[in-house]
Amino acid sequence: MSPLHRLTTASRRFTTGLVISLAAVLGFGAVAFASPHDSGQRKPDTPKPTIVLVHGGWDNSSGWDPVVTALQRRGFPVIAPANPLRDLAADSAYIHSVLETINGPIVLVGHSYGGAVITNAAVGVPNVKALVYIAGWALDQGESIGTLITKFPGSLIGPATTIGRPYPLPDGSQRTDLYLTRQGVATAFAADVSPTVQAQIFATQRPFSVDAFNSTSGVPAWKTIPSWYLVTTQDKAIPPATQLFMAKRAHARITEVSSSHAVMYSHPDRVLAIILQAAESLN
Repeated sequence: MSPLHRLTTASRRFTTGLVISLAAVLGFGAVAFASPHDSGQRKPDTPKPTIVLVHGGWDNSSGWDPVVTALQRRGFPVIAPANPLRDLAADSAYIHSVLETINGPIVLVGHSYGGAVITNAAVGVPNVKALVYIAGWALDQGESIGTLITKFPGSLIGPATTIGRPYPLPDGSQRTDLYLTRQGVATAFAADVSPTVQAQIFATQRPFSVDAFNSTSGVPAWKTIPSWYLVTTQDKAIPPATQLFMAKRAHARITEVSSSHAVMYSHPDRVLAIILQAAESLN
């Protein structure tokens, strides 16, 4: 080998080593360099869907906190909007307006009354690709929570577990909000969480309007959008038999968990798992 060839080879080795070293320092690593045989046709990673979490009556968006954290750690964009809890048509229209601002595929999740909201809100939003009901009301057209809650026995929601409080409307008329009593939280809503968490739920609960309770549903989105359903088998708010009836009618993929109605608090891992199932189905 000639001295000139040896010098050229050494120079190339030095340059290559310097570039790789700089790449490592800057955090790119060796994978940033394409091999001579790389065609450059590698498909980009499929974008993750946005997960939209809609809470139900007597709850608020913070009830999703453990689920939000777990989803964000996995790289999912997450939105947990405040559900107004005033009237099914108005609440659904509000969530619908949120959905229309989101680009890309959406997995829409609803707990309890939030299930009734997503059933209506997803209609006409083509990028909603999956519905996930977490012990949620998957109502059919013309149904209300007030009529369906008596279909099967077992619910403890009623006069003994709720407090009615009037609230004013701008026109001077009044409507009625329902709040859970302490006993209602402990028995009907969140029987399997600690007394400390029960006290927090009681103190921070958002009222559930009687109008929302009695509003009738429109054409349900579950007739055209694939659905998943997490049935809470120890539920004293929505009887498990009612949940199964709605889930089977919607042809949902059903998972069961031994939980109270407040499953996001007591079993957030199971809630996360079914949301991930729905998200992975879009790949």
